[in-house]
Amino acid sequence: MTTQKKVLFVCTANAARSQMAEGYLRAAYGDRYEAFSAGTRTAQVSRRAIIVMLEIGIDISHHYSKTLDEVAGMSFDIAVTLCDRARQVCPVIPNATRTIHKGFDDPHLIPGTDEDILNGYRRVRDEIVQWTDRTFGMELIKKP
Repeated sequence: MTTQKKVLFVCTANAARSQMAEGYLRAAYGDRYEAFSAGTRTAQVSRRAIIVMLEIGIDISHHYSKTLDEVAGMSFDIAVTLCDRARQVCPVIPNATRTIHKGFDDPHLIPGTDEDILNGYRRVRDEIVQWTDRTFGMELIKKP
């Protein structure tokens, strides 16, 4: 029996990038990884993040924003900081065996019309999906 590795995705507000990463890892690799997310502060989960994840068949509408304090009692095999601010505040996540950083643009800060912003969320989602597949999918190949 394979034990799932616990992965924590960390972003500033736990509203978009970390929520999308958690949802995708759980949907794509949930047999091998247990996915979580948290932020250095909380905010409401982004409506646009929910929309763009539904477009690829993943429902994160039940997710809620959590702080790092809320997951402090848990241990993680890997923590991933997804934005530079989270990396500055928490360069090492104390309850994680390993902390890595992979920054993605904040889709909330993309200027333009609603459609421009939604397209920005799609781009960031796709970048997270591609990085997750390369990082966690390749790890599956390396390990029996």
